[in-house]
Amino acid sequence: MTTRLRDTTIAPVVLRAGVIVLFLVAQAGAGAGFGLSGERLAVTLLAFAVAGFLAVAILPSATGPSPRLPLLGVPVKVVALGLAVLLALWLEMVAVDGPAVAVLLFGVGTAAVRYPLARSLPIGGLALGGLLVAGAVTGALERDLSLAFSLCMVFMIAYSIRERRAARSAQEREAVLAERARIAREIHDILAHSLSAQIVHLEGARMLLRADRAGEALERVERAGDLARNGLEEARRAVSALRENQPPLPEALRRLAEEFHAATGQECALLTSGRQRRLPPETELAVIRTAQEAVTNVRRHAPGSPATVRLGFHGGSCELEVTNPLADSPGTPGGGYGIVGMRERAELLGGTLESGEREGIFLVRLRVPA
Repeated sequence: MTTRLRDTTIAPVVLRAGVIVLFLVAQAGAGAGFGLSGERLAVTLLAFAVAGFLAVAILPSATGPSPRLPLLGVPVKVVALGLAVLLALWLEMVAVDGPAVAVLLFGVGTAAVRYPLARSLPIGGLALGGLLVAGAVTGALERDLSLAFSLCMVFMIAYSIRERRAARSAQEREAVLAERARIAREIHDILAHSLSAQIVHLEGARMLLRADRAGEALERVERAGDLARNGLEEARRAVSALRENQPPLPEALRRLAEEFHAATGQECALLTSGRQRRLPPETELAVIRTAQEAVTNVRRHAPGSPATVRLGFHGGSCELEVTNPLADSPGTPGGGYGIVGMRERAELLGGTLESGEREGIFLVRLRVPA
């Protein structure tokens, strides 16, 4: 793994250095090559100056992020890229039809891809204006107009690449935040379902021990231990974002009803209607978690009340209802995050969730596309 990371870091540096070396080699082999006098000396000095500024602009800094100019606050790499483009324009005027044109296109494209419009546009404008001025001075305006068109096309293509990358990064950030919210809901539902059931069993065990019914108390403690192990396993799956195959919805809800009866001693009736069928995994998971949260709320907020779970498949939708009679004395107050999580699940799937008191009962109704 270390070698692979090192390779992916070195490869871009080698490629960028290769671009600079290729430019120098091409300029040395051009008509007006390197020399120590006259026009060739000017070509030599300009070519190496372009290569030096280009190296500062595109090669990574050994000291970390690019420093900024003290007064302007502009990164040194941006200034170096602008100077490389400016000197390449000058080199193009001295050595016509040389590789300096390629440096112009490369510099403008690099600026558009790397930097926001406020910094890349001046570099592109400098290259475009310099080409037009050079064409007017040298009398090759027609040739430089075609180069200017190519320059504009390179800038627009490079900037569109930057925009697509930015949009992709924003989507990835949103996906990460959505996944974090999903895992948070998973952990909440798992803990609320598992821990509240454990509390019921342990409280029952405490009361049985006071009544000298040790055998029944031991059974309660064992059930609490099983719930703790199951909850821990589900939490591990949620944190690692792994989704194992869920049993069919009626079977999963039947297990939930049996668990409710074992924990509270109250009935939890399960009623199904419509033609049963498998749903997408995320939809089935939302239905199961909503049912778990709802029956957990019955145990916490309406202790001693029975519950009824209805599952219906109607046309293109699946509907889950969990109801219970209102308790005479309220149980443990909740923070409201369970209802929020259930509603978020429904909305993410294009469904709806209702909850509240209805004629002496408390109703939770989830409707999702099937």
